[in-house]
Amino acid sequence: MEEETLDILIRGGIVLTISKDKDVIDNGEIGIRDGRIEFVRAIGTDLHRPEAKEIINAENMLVMPGLVNTHTHLPMIYFRGLADDLPLNEWLVNHIFPAEARFVNSEFCRNGANLAIAEMILSGTTTFCDAYFYPESIAQAAIESKMRGVICAGFADFPAPGNPDPARNAEVARAFLDTWTGFSSLITPALFCHAPYTCAPETFRDIKDIARSKGALFMTHLAETKWEVEDIKNRYGDTPVRLLSKLGILDEKTVAVHCNWLDDEEISIMADCGAKVSHNPESSMKLAAGVAPVPAMLEKGITVGLGTDGCASNNDLDLIKEMGTAAKIHKAVTLDPTVMDARTVLELATIEGAKVLGMEKEIGSIEKGKRADILLIDLNKPHLTPLYNPYSHVVYSASGADVTTSIIDGKVVMRNRNLTTIDINAAVNWGRVHISRKREM
Repeated sequence: MEEETLDILIRGGIVLTISKDKDVIDNGEIGIRDGRIEFVRAIGTDLHRPEAKEIINAENMLVMPGLVNTHTHLPMIYFRGLADDLPLNEWLVNHIFPAEARFVNSEFCRNGANLAIAEMILSGTTTFCDAYFYPESIAQAAIESKMRGVICAGFADFPAPGNPDPARNAEVARAFLDTWTGFSSLITPALFCHAPYTCAPETFRDIKDIARSKGALFMTHLAETKWEVEDIKNRYGDTPVRLLSKLGILDEKTVAVHCNWLDDEEISIMADCGAKVSHNPESSMKLAAGVAPVPAMLEKGITVGLGTDGCASNNDLDLIKEMGTAAKIHKAVTLDPTVMDARTVLELATIEGAKVLGMEKEIGSIEKGKRADILLIDLNKPHLTPLYNPYSHVVYSASGADVTTSIIDGKVVMRNRNLTTIDINAAVNWGRVHISRKREM
């Protein structure tokens, strides 16, 4: 019957469901219709096999939920390698801010987002959370590439590309949420205050109040560096976390990015108010910003997801590589090889990341009724043979280059390493023509 026809049937392979029951299904099959998962089960001779418009052979593949990148700045892909090996404050003030003033406009952000989305799809990310200038351009790039994104309008207390008058921050925030709420099923609008050292308490209160009134997510960089903590103490007589807590900013719809410099009391503050954390270990390592006490956060019940940050400070968007870093750095810091085990880290990149973004009912695991955001990893590789533990394989052995097929919202956006929604040559060439040549002048 026509109503039984699936859009996609994924057949074979090992399915890591990341479901409530944490099922691993050998030789599984997944049915997809109208963007949602109709069923996930083991293949059996007694089961009726429905008709499907497309059958994806997943034999010798690992099938798992698409990855959730909880924090990045996509157009900064054009600043990859611009000013490496510098402290964060020097890197930001002396190099990144001037480069943004020179180059960033809506065309830059649209094309940069397009290139970054291509890189993410090629490495297994199916949902991202971005905070940058010209968020409308980033949202349009996501829609055109059929990528799921939480898009934040960003704010600071100085003139910025796309928002030259900070006195209009509140007006811009309201207009952005009004325009993009409900605009596309793939796009969720949110608001972002850059950091306590670039936004006054009044700015935090104003933007958070608008987010709260609209039920929107609110994000900020928080306690990223030791310098930031000392600077905020000197300005306001308190640490960044305690300051935002007293301002009423921290709640269950607040996502704090980095959180490298938290003491035990601050971890309890975050846990008690329900604030969530985006952990970006590679960026923090590269900038020598610190290491977030994630094991202690998890022990207190804080929801933590993984992020790559932008390519200017990482310098890639490969969330599989980020998982390996997240697992290993905490073992080294705590001198405990049992912390941040592979299953925990893989959950941070999938279902826990979905929880950080408030999307766990829709994505983050392979379960009946959820949106079909799924990736396939080719196990026919020397570095992926033999296979004992699929969780460990993904975290410690795989890389984004091993992802062969990506599905977002029930649509194949990469098939056999070929992007289906993005002209990769056009995405690459725009940066070469408009950025590289200008830098040489």
